[in-house]
Amino acid sequence: MVISLALEATLRALADPMYGNKMLEINLGFVGAGQMAQALARGLVQAESILGRQLSVYDPLPEAVEAFRQHVPDARAAGDNRQVVADSDVFILAVKPQAMQAVFDELRGHVGPGSLVVSIAAGVSLERLCSGLDTQRVIRVMPNTPCLVGCGAAAYALAEGVSAADGELVGQLLSTVGTSACVPEEWLDAITGLSGSGPAFVFAMIEALSDGGVLMGLPRELSTAFATQTVRGAAQMVTDTGEHPAILRDRVTSPGGTTIAGLQVLESRAVRAACIAAVQAAADRSRVLSRQ
Repeated sequence: MVISLALEATLRALADPMYGNKMLEINLGFVGAGQMAQALARGLVQAESILGRQLSVYDPLPEAVEAFRQHVPDARAAGDNRQVVADSDVFILAVKPQAMQAVFDELRGHVGPGSLVVSIAAGVSLERLCSGLDTQRVIRVMPNTPCLVGCGAAAYALAEGVSAADGELVGQLLSTVGTSACVPEEWLDAITGLSGSGPAFVFAMIEALSDGGVLMGLPRELSTAFATQTVRGAAQMVTDTGEHPAILRDRVTSPGGTTIAGLQVLESRAVRAACIAAVQAAADRSRVLSRQ
């Protein structure tokens, strides 16, 4: 399958150790100031990829804008979404999918050829975005909240009117706060289920592991700290070694030992199957949203 010229360019850039560490000389706007917008903005500023004064934001809820500017005090509060677009080289659609039609109605006719549109709304297709805004210069992104701590996992797909340079820019933008990859749009629902919703699944697992420690007599604070570090360390081993998780699991599992006893319980309770089903359910929900 041929992905896009932008994927090849992105992979070349990712091999550059300086990639993602360069200050972006753009004005970046946020249409919507919710949790994901706040995480992206804060992550970009903390990574020193962009200055707060280069950001503008609008949300119909003043408290959302205030929360955004608490994270990025130098960001400019716009009077409406049209002002965000007018003041930005790149603007990010960070609204709920159900609110997207209202944004289309407000912005249609106001998005010129000089504006690059980036949507992080789950389930809203490139076709719908291009039609709704009357532009072909659109990139659809599925980020996740760990971008706030520089550990995000974001995938993005390009509309036909997007240049390789546009793709490289968004790849750089996303890679400053984690890992990014350019993918075919048909993969984005699966990525939504895996990495978009995945942090919530992992948080639930950390909580459950901590509960197990408390059940066996550990103080809550210590139990949560050890559960968190265990998940972090296991993930780092997969990343650093490049080995299949099953191989690493087997190295911890001694015959007749404590780990196999615990794994037997996980298998008997269908924990693996539940994780697979959770990703599937989230991906299926993304597909439903794309049809609304």
